[in-house]
Amino acid sequence: MSMNQGDLRKDYTRASLDPEDVDPNPLEQFRRWYDEQRSVTAGEPNAMTVATATADGRPSARMVLLKHWDEAGFVFFSAYNSPKGIELGENPRAALLFYWPETERQVRIEGTVSPTNRQEAADYFHSRPHGSQVAANIARQSQIISSRTALEQEMAELTAAFDGRKVPMPDTWGGFRVFPERIEFWQGRPSRLHDRVQYTRDASCWQIVRLAP
Repeated sequence: MSMNQGDLRKDYTRASLDPEDVDPNPLEQFRRWYDEQRSVTAGEPNAMTVATATADGRPSARMVLLKHWDEAGFVFFSAYNSPKGIELGENPRAALLFYWPETERQVRIEGTVSPTNRQEAADYFHSRPHGSQVAANIARQSQIISSRTALEQEMAELTAAFDGRKVPMPDTWGGFRVFPERIEFWQGRPSRLHDRVQYTRDASCWQIVRLAP
């Protein structure tokens, strides 16, 4: 059955965005918007789409959680032997997308990707809840499994094995850092005349321009 979605629309009226008003540093501008989003949502403002592609250009995308950002880039953690980990090994570029409906904003980030160092990954790994650490040791992300029951049984056995013990970080688990080359801030506006401000990295500085809606 087909469903007509043509009447589902919203007019964006909350705010505006002008190149003259943004911070010269896109990371500081991101922090401003991120803090504003945190103040108005009960959800996860760090939820982002990560888009990757195979060496021959086959794309894929999924939601992950941003864990840290600074001048070196935007960091998330995952299994290196997951589809995204394999794709980033073949083609170390990614696009990130934050969609914040409460503030009628999007942020798009494109750049190159490299693994974090093992110490940084370990520091974060051991800050996670114990159950999440255990689960990382059984996760075979995106592989076919026989049943939920079998997965839960394996989790129970490993939880018992690590009771009162430090959980080791798997060699197949770690972090990815997206070094931004392009960042776009999108502010919804009435009649689809949205404000779009783009930063592109030029040597050691950022160039700021307005894009058409």
